[in-house]
Amino acid sequence: MYARGEGIVLNEPSVIALNSRTGDVLAMGHDAWQMIGRTPSYIVAVRPLRKGAITDFDVTQRMIRMLLQRVGVSRFNRPRVVICVPSAITAVERRAVTEAARRAGAADAQLIEQPMAAAIGAGLPIHEPVGNMVVDIGGGTSETALISLGGVVALQAVRVGSFDIDAAIQSYVRRTYGIAIGERTAEEIKLVLGSAAPTDDEVRAEVRGRELMSGLPKTVVLTPDEIRIAISEPVTAMVDSVLACLAQAPPELAQDLIVQGINLVGGGSMLRGLSQRIADETKVPVQLVQTPLECVVLGAGHCIESYDSLRAMFMDSRR
Repeated sequence: MYARGEGIVLNEPSVIALNSRTGDVLAMGHDAWQMIGRTPSYIVAVRPLRKGAITDFDVTQRMIRMLLQRVGVSRFNRPRVVICVPSAITAVERRAVTEAARRAGAADAQLIEQPMAAAIGAGLPIHEPVGNMVVDIGGGTSETALISLGGVVALQAVRVGSFDIDAAIQSYVRRTYGIAIGERTAEEIKLVLGSAAPTDDEVRAEVRGRELMSGLPKTVVLTPDEIRIAISEPVTAMVDSVLACLAQAPPELAQDLIVQGINLVGGGSMLRGLSQRIADETKVPVQLVQTPLECVVLGAGHCIESYDSLRAMFMDSRR
C-alpha cells in the first residue's frame, strides 16, 4: 500500500486466516502466510484473490478494510483509493473490486491496469511516441503491454503466474517421487532451484515431505534440471504471451523495442534465467527493472501524487 506523501506504508502478502467456526479473522499478511498448511481444520488460511480475480467477495472486503485500518484509515477519514488490477479483468470483476473497496471504507475507488502502473513506476517515457514494452508477471496473471503516447497499443494477458509455477512443482514432486509437499515448500523450491534457462550457479537441494504410500515423512534431493522440466508449461505460456504481444505490434513501434528493450516487472519476473529465455526467443534485449516487486504500487502512487493530471490513466469501472 502506498499513501500520498508517505510512499509505501505496507507490504504484505494477500493472505488472510479465518476461524471457519466463528468467521473471525485471526491473522493477515505475513502472519497468515506462516499459517498456510500448518493450521487445525477449523482455521483456514486463504487467498481471496486468485488468477487476478476475487474468489470470495466478503473475505476480500474484510481484507481491504483491515489493510486500510492498518494504515490509519477510519470511518471519519475515508480516502480516495487507486487499485491496480490485471488488464484481463472482466466488467463484472471490475465492479466487484470497486464495490469491495467502497464497502471497506474508501470514499472513491479508481482502477488502473497493472502494466500501465508498472510502466509509470519504472519511469518509462510512456507519453512519448516511442514503443515501451512491459511484461508484468504476478502471482495469478502474466501481462505484456506495448505502451506509446500514454495508452496501450498492444496487449496480451494470460491467467498464468507464480502460483502456477508453485502448483507445477507440487504436482511434479507428487507424481515423480510420490511425496506431498505444501504450498510454502513449493515456493521455497522455486526460489532456490527454479529457473527458466540453465544458469551458472546451480545447486541441488533436499526437500522434505509426506510419502503418499506410507504417510511417513521423507526426504528427497531435487536438481535444477528437474524443476526446469516441472515448470516448463507455465513458463512457456508466459514466454508465448510475450511473443503474441510482439506479433500485434505496429512495425514502427516494434523497431523501437530493439533499442528500448523489454522491461520485466513483478515478483514472477525474478525467476532465474527468465530474462535470458525471453531475450533468446524474441531476439529483443530484456532487462529487469530496479524494483520489480514494488514497481506497480510505485506507479499507482505516482498517479495518487498527480491525481488530476493522470486521471486519464484510470479504467472505467462501469464498462
